[in-house]
Amino acid sequence: MESKKRYHLFKSVFFIGMIALLNTGESIAQGSDDLSKIDASQGGASPLVFEPKENDMPLIAPGNFVNASETAVREGLGNFFHKIETAQPVTVAFIGGSITQGNFCYRLQTARYLQHLYPKVSFKWVNAGVSGTGTDLAAFRLKEQVLDYKPDLVFIEFAVNKAYAPGMEGLIRQIIKSNPQTDICLLYTILNGQTKIYQDGKIPENIARLDSVAAHYKLPSIHLGMEAAELEKEGTLIWKNDKPVDGKILFSNDGIHPLAKGGNLYAAAIARGLKKIEKVQTLAAHQLRPPLITDSWDSARMFDPFVVATFDANWKFIRTTDSVHLKQFSNWFNKVAFADQPGASFTFRFTGDLFGIFDIGGPEVGQLQFKVDGHPVLLQRRSSPELIYYVTDNTQGEPTLDRFNFFCNNRYRGQHDLIQLTPGVHEITVTISDKKADKKTILTEKQSQDISQHPEKYERTAVYIGKILIRGKII
Repeated sequence: MESKKRYHLFKSVFFIGMIALLNTGESIAQGSDDLSKIDASQGGASPLVFEPKENDMPLIAPGNFVNASETAVREGLGNFFHKIETAQPVTVAFIGGSITQGNFCYRLQTARYLQHLYPKVSFKWVNAGVSGTGTDLAAFRLKEQVLDYKPDLVFIEFAVNKAYAPGMEGLIRQIIKSNPQTDICLLYTILNGQTKIYQDGKIPENIARLDSVAAHYKLPSIHLGMEAAELEKEGTLIWKNDKPVDGKILFSNDGIHPLAKGGNLYAAAIARGLKKIEKVQTLAAHQLRPPLITDSWDSARMFDPFVVATFDANWKFIRTTDSVHLKQFSNWFNKVAFADQPGASFTFRFTGDLFGIFDIGGPEVGQLQFKVDGHPVLLQRRSSPELIYYVTDNTQGEPTLDRFNFFCNNRYRGQHDLIQLTPGVHEITVTISDKKADKKTILTEKQSQDISQHPEKYERTAVYIGKILIRGKII
């Protein structure tokens, strides 16, 4: 019964939070099913390095759409275009949520456009899109999934994934610290209902939050949804529908993720933006200005658990490529720490104020409990429209962190959770709990039929730890 209460509380908090995020003074018609698609991580990880194949997609063109507010040039992308003009090898990275991760939402079309436009340039492409996640997790994974590839240009897309501005600032500051010559461009995708805001000549509030950070660091940004909003106003585009309508462009099925024609419009906005930005040839290092909001996300990193933690004998390390269920995550996790015995534990130490786990959920996963500096702690959930995390308490809260949720039904998914502490040196012990969640009450009625048919899949208490997340320094 307690698990059922927690589940319904989670659903209420999540959907209320998302509605608050989207409440920009206009009517936002995003249904609960669509909002779930924002939160649900994908079944697996996409290859980080990709190659656009020309026969898979049409070549987009900038088109004739004109709106002076579509692209903010600011200090431009001079370092990137200098390499283009001198035919040097160029690495372009995309980091974002599902719209970045997915094919034909804008990323592949943009890559092909640039390759066609600059045929003498040798491009390397990086896809660091992770569906259903925001700038908080991105700040942890940026170094490994983007910066280690030494990009010349980084596109950042997180407007529909909570638009957490402090995390965005952390991404920007980490990139500048890593290499001040790396150029950065923010991309703003939109949700169902936000076309009306553009049609009224306004900017959605979640995007305005992110753009204030871009303006502070004098970085260019591009609004990808303005042309689609204009076409919808003219009656030649339908933003959301289950199936195509004759004579009209269907942008999406869910009001979030573009179909190929919607992705073409997003990519065309990027093409227009790059043409406009190219005219500003400022060849200079980016300045690490004083933070607009915070510099706390500068130190976010993720680590292989077997490198930074001490495990007891109940754990083993599984190569993801050797597992039929886990190989789809091999582009994120080379190996995972696995145990399925209650009482199995591992320990790590760090200096900082935030830690977490990036793991794999599935039907068999169990619950975790924590000791901080030798003392068992309870967890209290904190939720805002932009960020979800936990704080520790000695007297109130939940004794466990459940790795099973209603997206884990009969499938495997990437997921993460964060726990905030007071700043300082901490020793963290993570233990698999002997408590079992009532998984049937966590799922919908339709989903729970699988438990009735295959109870053996859900009875275990397994855990698959892919990365340990640290905001601070590992000891």
